[in-house]
Amino acid sequence: MGRIGISCLFPASWHFSISPVGCPRILNTNLRQIIVISVLAAAVSLLYFSVVIIRNKYGRLTRDKKFQRYLARVTDIEATDTNNPNVNYGIVVDCGSSGSRIFVYCWPRHNGNPRDLLDIRQMRDKNRKPVVMKIKPGISEFATSPEKVSDYISPLLNFAAEHVPRAKHKETPLYILCTAGMRILPESQQKAILEDLLTDIPVHFDFLFSDSHAEVISGKQEGVYAWIGINFVLGRFEHIEDDDEAVVEVNIPGSESSEAIVRKRTAGILDMGGVSTQIAYEVPKTEEVAKNLLAEFNLGCDVHQTEHVYRVYVATFLGFGGNAARQRYEDRIFANTIQKNRLLGKQNGLTPDMPFLDPCLPLDIKDEIQQNGQTLYLRGTGDFDLCRETIQPFMNKTNETQTSLNGIYQPPIHFPNSEFYGFSEFYYCTEDVLRMGGDYNAAKFTKAAKDYCATKWSILRERFDRGLYASHADLHRLKYQCFKSAWMFEVFHRGFSFPVNYRNLKTALQVYDKEVQWTLGAILYRTRFLPLRKRLLLLYPVCPSQLLRAPLWNPQPEDWDGEASVLPPLQLPGYAGPPVHPEPGTV
Repeated sequence: MGRIGISCLFPASWHFSISPVGCPRILNTNLRQIIVISVLAAAVSLLYFSVVIIRNKYGRLTRDKKFQRYLARVTDIEATDTNNPNVNYGIVVDCGSSGSRIFVYCWPRHNGNPRDLLDIRQMRDKNRKPVVMKIKPGISEFATSPEKVSDYISPLLNFAAEHVPRAKHKETPLYILCTAGMRILPESQQKAILEDLLTDIPVHFDFLFSDSHAEVISGKQEGVYAWIGINFVLGRFEHIEDDDEAVVEVNIPGSESSEAIVRKRTAGILDMGGVSTQIAYEVPKTEEVAKNLLAEFNLGCDVHQTEHVYRVYVATFLGFGGNAARQRYEDRIFANTIQKNRLLGKQNGLTPDMPFLDPCLPLDIKDEIQQNGQTLYLRGTGDFDLCRETIQPFMNKTNETQTSLNGIYQPPIHFPNSEFYGFSEFYYCTEDVLRMGGDYNAAKFTKAAKDYCATKWSILRERFDRGLYASHADLHRLKYQCFKSAWMFEVFHRGFSFPVNYRNLKTALQVYDKEVQWTLGAILYRTRFLPLRKRLLLLYPVCPSQLLRAPLWNPQPEDWDGEASVLPPLQLPGYAGPPVHPEPGTV
């Protein structure tokens, strides 16, 4: 009797036969052929779907590498294991113009690869909340009583001391970094405040705190730290692992090799505080930029590795923060109104019945400006477009090309292939009241701002009382939201020349569930040599505290304005230290 064998194109283990003996006699030849063909089709289908499933599985694994890396960042919200001896800690105090905040960071033991950066993250308490505390007022308020500064800042340090394990205090670096509020003080007052901190803190706390750990940082430093912080959280300093990631070719400054390296494209930052505004973004080696507007630095622990060398344009504009801009605006309208009244013999704005009409305040709100014993009464008209037109002269733009605020040079930005993040006032302006934080759309933003400005103050107050705005939005935010919206819009589009159809700006407070502050960039930059310290501890048997306090780990403040700042070598017998001296003009 005939037998049909099926084995062609299949592995030997798949060989099988079908005999008509097993089939009823009533089945004719054609029916048997149909059965055989059906079995063959089923086998082929099984093979096909097996191949598809395997391919999709491994394809998904490849595509998910990027997702998994970022998922690790998003889900990094577990309480810090303070019982783990391999966890290290660092503390940064941000002494701003309106208050001071302390941030406690932590990181696991470095993996030993000099090409990888420390995995720094915010410490979280047992309730999984970030270890952060804020106090008011700003430290600059003690300009005339510097002896009180240590008492002022002690609650912050006590807070940190309670969270960092006691056994880790002596090796936990503490940085107290002051920003715009202190910059505007005379140098003598700055020095007196810092001296009080440097004298009293070591008496009461065991943190690693040297003379270079308390300073007034420049706007340039603050901008670079913010740039480092956001790109670190975004994973832009990591190795390229996916073909779909945005990359750039970079010629490393100072490198002997003319061959470009390919690495991830970094994001630019815009940060508008109460007093100053910063912009920072990476620029190519071919773009000539003045040294006072350029920061070249290596984030890696080994200067021979150029993978983490970056060339960043950074400019800071004192007086262009949201609160400082409003103050400048009020000073101008006060002076102009008083002068006009004298020339024309009028009393405009000098009585509540004849207020000055301010287009930058919400409709029908009443406000006052008091200077030199005189009061100027204001009433808002809520005209967003007129407000924008009124504040444009405050940009101090010039007719020269490639310039921004105050006529400062700004390198070209390839807008279609760029990405920017806006922090502080860029986020507050879009989110606190307008609830539009995230992807920025100029048309939608201006419409929402116009509607807000034109809404009567009584209605805005009613909405506020009903809790319709962000939980941290207060009456001060409501009162000056109209002005700050116009100011942010003009700084972004007119000052920095971003086109109105630009869609690659994200305003943010948190990225991947992490609050991104310039303090993160500061701790990352200032601890960049710590992985090398771990390697030296294995090679050179010295006391860890001796190595930790060696000058290499306590470099003097960098001169970010173009003059070389030489770091002394590691002071150990018979060891000259790695060549960590920066080139002139670098940071």
